[in-house]
Amino acid sequence: MAESRWNLPAWLDRGIADLFPAAPAADQQPPGSAGLADAALAARLEEAAGAGRPLRVKLGIDPTGADIHLGHSLLFRKLRAFQDAGHTAVLIIGDFTARIGDPTGKSTTRVQLSAAEVEANAETYLLQLGFGQPRERSLLDFETPGRLEVRRNSEWLAGLALPEVIELLGTSTVGQMLAKDDFSKRYGSGTPISLHEFLYPLLQGYDSVAIQADVELGGTDQKFNVAMGRDLQRHFGQRPQFGLLLPILPGLDGVQKMSKSLGNTVGLAEDPLSMYSKLEKVPDALVDTYLTLLTDLALDALPTHPRERQKVMAHDITRQRHGRSAADQAQRDAAALVAGAVGGDAAAAEVPEASLAGVNFPARAFYLLSALGLCASSSEARRQIQGGGVRLDGVKLADPNQTFAGAPELEGKVLQLGKKTFRRLVQG
Repeated sequence: MAESRWNLPAWLDRGIADLFPAAPAADQQPPGSAGLADAALAARLEEAAGAGRPLRVKLGIDPTGADIHLGHSLLFRKLRAFQDAGHTAVLIIGDFTARIGDPTGKSTTRVQLSAAEVEANAETYLLQLGFGQPRERSLLDFETPGRLEVRRNSEWLAGLALPEVIELLGTSTVGQMLAKDDFSKRYGSGTPISLHEFLYPLLQGYDSVAIQADVELGGTDQKFNVAMGRDLQRHFGQRPQFGLLLPILPGLDGVQKMSKSLGNTVGLAEDPLSMYSKLEKVPDALVDTYLTLLTDLALDALPTHPRERQKVMAHDITRQRHGRSAADQAQRDAAALVAGAVGGDAAAAEVPEASLAGVNFPARAFYLLSALGLCASSSEARRQIQGGGVRLDGVKLADPNQTFAGAPELEGKVLQLGKKTFRRLVQG
């Protein structure tokens, strides 16, 4: 067979992780050894190439919040790799399913969102993924014709008639639903499970039917949902999709998964200095994991010294998001600021600004932190100051009740929270 524009021989000769180094796969559907997974996916690529069509690769996201973090980016990096290999990424904005809420990983029923809230979140998601930006600077390729479809699942779910919903419900049993780990734990502990939550995996699975997915991407925690998509495709006479499951990224604490509710995330929308500073402080044991899952760098070509290796990782991830110049500047600024310098390089550092316009003066230190949004509450701000984690122009704040008379007293100074967060205070 002649070589296709999808580099078929490369697919047949190399495994998934070799062709797509971004976030190596951790599991697959149907289950089997990594070798079998390669063979099965290679067979699908061969068939698609013979038919003169790219694979349709599905990734669904529910816009239940406003921010995307690096933990989410693993899936988008893999989706981009499929795009770059010539295939069609089908990004499903779960504007309908988000109003139910994915029960995966939740110990209680999610709060349901309004349609307006979901749509506002969806717009910010697309901007963070690179909508309107050159493909060289965006996480997904929005420019190349045929490489991306952005669909909202309300297109097909909002119009389902009751008989169609009943048909969907008839494809699964209560026993199968309770086999899902999250449901099983809640049922065993007596925590209520609302009936509408059983609909979520069915509706998410029906997305695969609606867009005729060849491949679905998901985290290892989405195995049940991906399998549901396969079952429904089979029920509706389609070939079941191939599920490619990726690892769950540990958060900055190196213990729990990256999650905004746990406060251990790096957001895609964060400024270069904040992003670099956070990444530069991850535990040593986590550095190679981040290098493997979030960069395309060859580990054996990097410095062996832990600190230098950490800097390379932080710089490369920041570069991917903000460009080399911004990453270089963030690295220089972080070095100056962490050193606690006052004046000189620290004064010239490009630090994100925080406006004092909304602060009521005179203001105590603990109130200032919460008013600027650096701490979630005044009590948290007190704990941070008492723990020695707050500096003003390199000088540690020791008293939560230290009072500042007005904005001019703080104008231009750098407020530092921990080793990762810096803000230059401005009056405007």
